[in-house]
Amino acid sequence: MNIIDIHEIQRLLPHRYPMLLIDKVIEFTPGKHLVGIKNVTYNEPHFTGHFPNRVIMPGVLILEALAQATGILAFKSFEGLRSDDALYYLASIDNAKFKRPVEPGDQLQLEVTLVKNKRNFWRFSCVATVDGEVAVSADIMCVDQDMPK
Repeated sequence: MNIIDIHEIQRLLPHRYPMLLIDKVIEFTPGKHLVGIKNVTYNEPHFTGHFPNRVIMPGVLILEALAQATGILAFKSFEGLRSDDALYYLASIDNAKFKRPVEPGDQLQLEVTLVKNKRNFWRFSCVATVDGEVAVSADIMCVDQDMPK
């Protein structure tokens, strides 16, 4: 079991508050699988308007958290192979299913599994759970590309 702390996550991902959506990684198998944690707290900015009478985490942010987990898995698995000028972009989301709301106080477990990597394209199977119950599942594809100069 490889634990990755917030300092390593910040080294791997360009995201920062309020868009960094992973607090730590609790399980990591290079080139295969990663389990990350997002602690959902009431003071996050999206909760002021989504929805005032019943706050829930927007589904698109859960998908973004899963995409960030795929980035950590890819970057950490193949660190020496990518360019320092590369950015990791979300290319597609397929088969997204939203099963339960995620609320402040929940701990979102983000499980991503590498299905296929061909050149700079990455396909993952992803599931976000709360207390063992599926909140969101999706197939996510990302692309690793050099930034324009």
